Amino acid sequence: MKKIVFPGIAMIGVSYAFARFSFGMFLPDIAESLELTDAASGAISSLAYLAYCLALMTSSVFIYRTGAHTVVQMAGVSAVLGMIAIAIAPNLYVLTVGVFIAGLSSGWASPALSQVAASTLQPYDRDRGNTWINTGTSFGLILSGPVVLLFTEHWRLSYSLFALIGIGVMLWNRKAVPVDESRKKEESVSGYKLLNQWKRSVYLLIASFLVGISSSIYWTFSRSYLTVEYDMSYLESVAFWITMGISGILGGIAGGIIKQFGLATAYRFTLIILAFSIAMITVPSVTMIYFSGILFGITYIFMTGVFIVWGTQLFINNPSIAVSLSFLFLGIGQSLGSVIAGGIIETASYTAGFLLFAGIGLVGLFLPVKTNYMNDKSDQDKILPIG
Repeated sequence: MKKIVFPGIAMIGVSYAFARFSFGMFLPDIAESLELTDAASGAISSLAYLAYCLALMTSSVFIYRTGAHTVVQMAGVSAVLGMIAIAIAPNLYVLTVGVFIAGLSSGWASPALSQVAASTLQPYDRDRGNTWINTGTSFGLILSGPVVLLFTEHWRLSYSLFALIGIGVMLWNRKAVPVDESRKKEESVSGYKLLNQWKRSVYLLIASFLVGISSSIYWTFSRSYLTVEYDMSYLESVAFWITMGISGILGGIAGGIIKQFGLATAYRFTLIILAFSIAMITVPSVTMIYFSGILFGITYIFMTGVFIVWGTQLFINNPSIAVSLSFLFLGIGQSLGSVIAGGIIETASYTAGFLLFAGIGLVGLFLPVKTNYMNDKSDQDKILPIG
C-alpha cells in the first residue's frame, strides 16, 4: 500500500497546497510587485477555482480514455508549469495563465488517485489508502506554510522551489503508479446500473454541497476575523493557519474509523465536530481559538475522506466519477458560501456569520447515508484498470 499512498500524498500536497492554496498567501506581495488592482487580484484568484471545476468535470473522461496513470501525470505537469509561469510572471497576463494552469492540477489529481487506489490496492486497504492520500493537502501546508511565513517577499524564489519539488513528485508518481497496457476501452458497468448508482449519489452530492457552504466562512474569513476582532498580528494569524494544516494529518485515520464504526456514524459524528469547530472560533479565548483551528483542520480533511469513501462505495467500478462530482459540489458550495458569508459579515457581524454557517452544516445530519457496497459485493473487484 505504501508504494501507492506515499507518492499519492506527495502529489496531492503539490497540487493543492503548493499550486493552489499558496497563491492566496503570497497574493499581497505578488500584487504589490506587479502593481495589481484589487479587482485584478480577485479575478485572478477566481480563475484557480474555475480551473479546478473544469478539471473535475473532465477528469473522468480523461481517465476513461487515457488511464489514471496519464491523468496523474497531467496533474503533475500542470502544477509544475503553472508554478513556473507564476515564478517568472512579468505581468498580469502571464500570471493569469500560470494561476489557471496550476489550478487544473488539483481537479485532476484527486479523481485520478482515487481510481489508482481502487485499481491497485486490495479491497480491505482501499478506504485507508484513499483517506491517507487525501491528507496530502495537510502535509503540503506543513512545507509551504513556513516558506510563506519566512519568504513572503521572495515569492518568485518560493514558487521556483515549489516547482522543483513538483518535478520530483511527478517523476516519483510516474514510476510508482503502474500502467496496464491491456486496458480495454469499454464500459465496466452497465448503463442501467450506472444510472441506479447515480440516483443513489444524490445524498452524497447534497452533503458535499452543505459542507462546502458551511466550511467556506472558515476558509475565507477565519484569518480576517482573528485580525479584526482579536487584533492578531500577521505572524500569529499565519501560525494559526499552519496549525490548522498540520492538524489535518490526523484526518488520515478516516478510513480506519469508517471500517470500525461504519460510514454513517463516521459522517454524522464528523459533521457535528466540524460545526462545533466553526462555532468555537467565536469564543474570546486564545486557547479556544487555536483549539477551533485544530478541530477544523482534523475534521475537514476527515470529512473529505468520508466523501471519497462514500463515493467509491457508490461507484465501485469507476470511483473517479463520484470523487469528481463530490468535490465539484463541495467547491460550488464553498464558492457560493463565501459570497453569502461576506454579505452576512458586512450586514451583521463575524460572530453571527460563523454561528449561522455552523448551523447550516448541521442540516446534513438529516441526510441518509446509503451505498451499494455491501449489497453488490460481486462488483468489488471489477475495477476499471488504471493504465
